Amino acid sequence: MSKAKKIAKIVLVTILLLAVVGYLSFYMFCESKANPDIRCTGVELVMDGDGCSPFVNQKDVDDILNKNHLTPTGCMMREIDTKNIETYVAKNPFVKEVNCFKSSTGKVIVKVVQRTPVVYVLPEDKEGYFLDETGAVIPNNRYVSNIVVATGVIDEKYAKNELLPFALFLQGNEFWNNQIEQINVVLDKKHRRVVELVPRVGDQIIYLGRMKNFEDKLHRMKVFYDKASGVVGWGKYSKFNLEYDNQLICTKHKTDSKN
Repeated sequence: MSKAKKIAKIVLVTILLLAVVGYLSFYMFCESKANPDIRCTGVELVMDGDGCSPFVNQKDVDDILNKNHLTPTGCMMREIDTKNIETYVAKNPFVKEVNCFKSSTGKVIVKVVQRTPVVYVLPEDKEGYFLDETGAVIPNNRYVSNIVVATGVIDEKYAKNELLPFALFLQGNEFWNNQIEQINVVLDKKHRRVVELVPRVGDQIIYLGRMKNFEDKLHRMKVFYDKASGVVGWGKYSKFNLEYDNQLICTKHKTDSKN
């Protein structure tokens, strides 16, 4: 990294830190100036983070408060128990941290740090669930299209030990994150779990075999994609087998088998 890039990175990080400090200072100011003798005008959800793909929204918070008879709107500020609100909002499985306080504008602010799901696991004949970046299980049947889904012969141990590292790799790799839509886990002839990848575009199958050395396997696939696909055409093939070390076995569609 050049010196100029290092300086630019330091400046960017400094600006972000100052923005965060300013943001927190603003809400601390609001909290310190909250008037206990006014009525609450509403609840405002504030998401801490980039706000992408929120799994906790305003309706979720409103529903939790309504269900537990905690809706503060219309109540005197001094009567509102923010700690009680935190306790119930924290029960949402997507909530990692929650902080509730009263603002000078007459609103109750619910600030949430959500868990970040990285893979949706849908085992055979079982309910689906998310795994977040720490491996925590988030029970839910709400599949989201921009998160890779894992299907097939999966138990929780395999999901945490094998699928989670792979899903985190995908999330951190722009190319493969855009390419892979589904991870399908099946049993081979020796009853070992093996993996097939389904791309977002096209009908090809990328066969990894066992998860071991998946980064090396996908590197081989990427090299082929960069060097050969423009010559022979990605769409000619129905399957790419990366199971064996230092090999990539390509299977053509039947209509192209004689070409």
